[in-house]
Amino acid sequence: MSSEAKAGEQTRQAVTPYICVKDSAVAIEFYKKAFGATELLRMPMPDGRIGHAEIKIGRAIIMMADEYPEIQFLSPKSLGGSAVMIHLYVDDVDALAIQAVAAGAELSRPVADQEYGDRNCRIVDPFGHAWLVATAK
Repeated sequence: MSSEAKAGEQTRQAVTPYICVKDSAVAIEFYKKAFGATELLRMPMPDGRIGHAEIKIGRAIIMMADEYPEIQFLSPKSLGGSAVMIHLYVDDVDALAIQAVAAGAELSRPVADQEYGDRNCRIVDPFGHAWLVATAK
C-alpha cells in the first residue's frame, strides 16, 4: 500500500467534529480561553469569512468554519439549537467548568458525580454548541 493510501486510510479511521459558528475568529478565541484550545489552522476567505479553521483541545481536533447559508452550512444559533453534543474528557471538570463560564459559556447542567463513574457537566458555548465535559473518577 502506498504512503498516500495509508494516510487516507488513517484519516478515514477518525471522527472529527466540524462545527459551524457565526464568527469563527471570535469562537477560536473563546475556545482558547474556555478550554485551553490551540489554534492549528485558519483559512480566511476574500469575503472576510473563515472558510476553514482547526483547533486542538487535548488530543482532539475540532474543525470549524463561518456560516455559509448559500450551501446550507448554518450554525446552531441560526438553526435554533443543535442535536449534537461534543463530549470532552479533561483532568479536572470542576476547574474547566469555572474557566468556561468565566470565558462566557453557560453552565446548563452543574458539575456532579454520575452513577456510571464520571463527574461531568453540560456547557453551552456562546455559539450554541453543547459540550458534555467530564472527568473519569
